[in-house]
Amino acid sequence: MTSTQPTSKAHLDYGLDTLFGRVTKSAECQVALEQVEHDPARFALRVQSPLPPDLEQAKTVLVRVEGRRLTGIVRHTERQDDESLKLEVEPE
Repeated sequence: MTSTQPTSKAHLDYGLDTLFGRVTKSAECQVALEQVEHDPARFALRVQSPLPPDLEQAKTVLVRVEGRRLTGIVRHTERQDDESLKLEVEPE
């Protein structure tokens, strides 16, 4: 998978686990797709600031960017120095 430009606008649907079960939220964000070096089966989604306030707790994600639809389980999240959030996703 090649990287997209960081300015690619994407629609995100992400799932959060709550006391009342799974809640799905949506947001429009600027994103970049990246490969994960140590695990080529996964992809990384770098979401640029401003971030949805609860995206860091996402358990699942579905992203629509540049005509593509990618979905999976979030395995790792990491805040970046540029205030973006990197989500490592295992495709479903």
